[in-house]
Amino acid sequence: MKFFPTHRPLVGPLVATVVAIVASASLSGCGGESANAAAVRDDGSVDLSKVTLTVGDQKGGSKALLAAAGALDTIPYRIKWKSFTSGPPLLEALNAGAIDIGGVGNTPPLFAAAAKSKIEVVSGATMGAKGDTIVVPKDSPITSVADLKGKKVAVAEGSSANYNLLAQLARAGLSYKDIDVKALQPADALAAFTNKHVDAWAIWDPYTSQAELEAKARILVDGSGLVNGMTFQAANPDALDDKATSAAIKDYVSRIAKAQVWSNTHRDAWAKVWAEETGLSDAVTRRAVDRRTATPTPINSDVTSSEQEMADAFVKAGLLPKEFDVSKFFTDDYNSSVPTA
Repeated sequence: MKFFPTHRPLVGPLVATVVAIVASASLSGCGGESANAAAVRDDGSVDLSKVTLTVGDQKGGSKALLAAAGALDTIPYRIKWKSFTSGPPLLEALNAGAIDIGGVGNTPPLFAAAAKSKIEVVSGATMGAKGDTIVVPKDSPITSVADLKGKKVAVAEGSSANYNLLAQLARAGLSYKDIDVKALQPADALAAFTNKHVDAWAIWDPYTSQAELEAKARILVDGSGLVNGMTFQAANPDALDDKATSAAIKDYVSRIAKAQVWSNTHRDAWAKVWAEETGLSDAVTRRAVDRRTATPTPINSDVTSSEQEMADAFVKAGLLPKEFDVSKFFTDDYNSSVPTA
């Protein structure tokens, strides 16, 4: 891999993102028998009915998708769901051992990896990148990314929107330092955007659709052809090392992949459940659904190379401290459990 060395320090609120992930390691368990140990029979097989899988989720994420596809009703193990506002806090919980697995976008694993967190990406899918956008108010004089110079831009730092913003700026000949970054989680960013406390907002669906329909936003640019549009399921290595929990994870990632494929041909049903699960309007979720096509993707060198390029870009921009090998935080051990068509 080609790296882009830099000696610049971590910048702004991103320090907190990485440091918090590191600090959460102190919350991890200190060994002891797995809570799912009783699920392993004397012959070494696993009784999934005795397994509890703790899963991190985001708004309109895995739980809603599995429910829409009818895949929750037949799960042979218990799922304990924990909700998070975005990928970075979800991965902090993963590192701390508070969850076994969770779904995130293409960027949070890089920040977790840079912090040497306990994380292993076990499956992935491409969603396209039309829902990864930078939006501006409908009446804004901003007509190009170049016009963002000196402007206030909201973004959840360490999220997939963070990389899209960085990449869009680079393509327009700007750097991260050319804008006034406002580090805000989606709910706070929506309020700031609606009240015109920021000039633009880098975000992902369903927030892109919500901004369009409820805050009268205009899409300035989307990530098509620029970002990889990937989502991942990331697990705690301790969960993967536990025979019973690992067996549940194999089943879980298979169900997620099948539900993703199902969503491509059942858009009305998926949008309806997504709306019910999140409280968003049917119009918002339907627009978000229509912007994506899910394709389960095996973890391979193409995936890790794409993620490596992203990590290198963050390092070059001074937003991550030093170069590192992304592939060490990905595994192809679960590829056989994930259908790709």
